[in-house]
Amino acid sequence: MHKFKIVKAANGQFRVHFLYNAEVMVWSENYASKQSAKACVESVKKNAPGAATIDLTRAESGSGYRFEIVDSKDQVFVRFRAANGEVMLRSETYSAKTSAKNCIDSVKKNAPDAPVEDETASA
Repeated sequence: MHKFKIVKAANGQFRVHFLYNAEVMVWSENYASKQSAKACVESVKKNAPGAATIDLTRAESGSGYRFEIVDSKDQVFVRFRAANGEVMLRSETYSAKTSAKNCIDSVKKNAPDAPVEDETASA
């Protein structure tokens, strides 16, 4: 099952994880407020399904909400960027570009209806 989790980060900040079962597929930067983390989740739910996929390893470019496949020392990872260019989510590194594309497809398909679990609610 796919879901978002809002978790505690360093210095009283918050972070968003998008998981499949117990595996974190992508995560956000740290946010100073829980409201900013919640806004990240809502933006991903709304904008990920229609976002373009840009393969930076092939020198492609793009703007607007987009997924980027990024080269990292003979491996690749995924970034999801907002329309203003801010990186909203990042994935682990993958040895195969196919795995990065599968990650993107999964976020696009499953994020809109994924439940949100707030692990900080009782903290």
